Amino acid sequence: MKKRLIAAACAFIVLLAVITALLCAVIEKSDSGDYGRFAVAANEIEQLIESGHTDSALVCTKQLKNELSAYSPEQTFEPAYLWAVFAGGAIIVIAVFIYIWFAIIRPFEKLTGFAERIAGGDLDLPLDYQRTNYFGRFTWAFDSMRREIVKARTGEKEAIENNKTIIATLSHDIKTPLTSIVNYVDLLKRENLGNENARNYIRILDEKSQRLKQLTEDLVETSKITSGNVKLDMQKIDMVELLYQTGGEFNERFEARNLTIVTKIPNKSMYIYADGRQLYRSLENLYTNAAKYALENTRVYVELSNNDNKAVFTIKNVSKNELDIVSDGRVDLTERFVRGEKSRTTEGSGLGLSIAKNLTTLMGGKFEINVDGDLFIATIEYEMI
Repeated sequence: MKKRLIAAACAFIVLLAVITALLCAVIEKSDSGDYGRFAVAANEIEQLIESGHTDSALVCTKQLKNELSAYSPEQTFEPAYLWAVFAGGAIIVIAVFIYIWFAIIRPFEKLTGFAERIAGGDLDLPLDYQRTNYFGRFTWAFDSMRREIVKARTGEKEAIENNKTIIATLSHDIKTPLTSIVNYVDLLKRENLGNENARNYIRILDEKSQRLKQLTEDLVETSKITSGNVKLDMQKIDMVELLYQTGGEFNERFEARNLTIVTKIPNKSMYIYADGRQLYRSLENLYTNAAKYALENTRVYVELSNNDNKAVFTIKNVSKNELDIVSDGRVDLTERFVRGEKSRTTEGSGLGLSIAKNLTTLMGGKFEINVDGDLFIATIEYEMI
């Protein structure tokens, strides 16, 4: 900006110089023409006198005298005077451009640099402002906005820390009595109770306590992930081996609901860089989702493929109930506490897919959910190494 301003000032001064030079040339030409005309008239008078035409010479002398009396040299502009005017104009131009630089352009560039720093996340350095320049009030407002952002960030950090403390406290306060309930229910299950109603009550207590235990663990895990309080142990993981292991652990659950797993997994190892424990948690949530909500007597398709040096895992199943809230495209199933079926009233917390997605993203992978009618498709993608 400064270079452009200097160039504009120089161009303006050069233009003034050219105009002044042209005016001087015109004036000099006009003056030389007048003097030449007077000299010719004087020569004519001299020739008339020498030739003896006194009367004619007298008439010409009177005419020349009248012209000379009418001619006023004071009305012409001297070139030196024009150049002095040019010098004054140049000084004014320089002064105006200097004023523009210090009063407008320099404060604007300072404000621009400040905006770039804020955009880059640097909120610590305050902006010096002067109310006397044209951007004074705007600069003050900009710096006030910076202070508000700093205040909001500080409040956000405090809220996150408070959230961690609350979650840790609640987790402890809930887990302690819940563990006791689960243990006592387990002890009651071992008792040989003859009352059928009592056995039924124990079964219900067992189901509800296990569900509450899972919900508590999911809530704690979700809070850790969203607050960035998850420590990753990134290692070289064989996706093929992990999928065979995960599938084997879910065989009984799938068989209990007459679900057939159709796998398409290569025999050759496919390595990725991830945290083995968190990767298993993501896959476990997807397998659990299929085991709970797939239509009985159908197939669950599990596939692992190499797509442009990316390990792509896909699991597909047909939902036992219509995915109502997905059909109109209004709800993201990976959001917390969201369920794909309105009819789900007893199972699930709505956190499984959210946890799977957040963990996958945290480890540098890509998580995607697609729905086609009642067909549910979940995809996890990692770069291969």
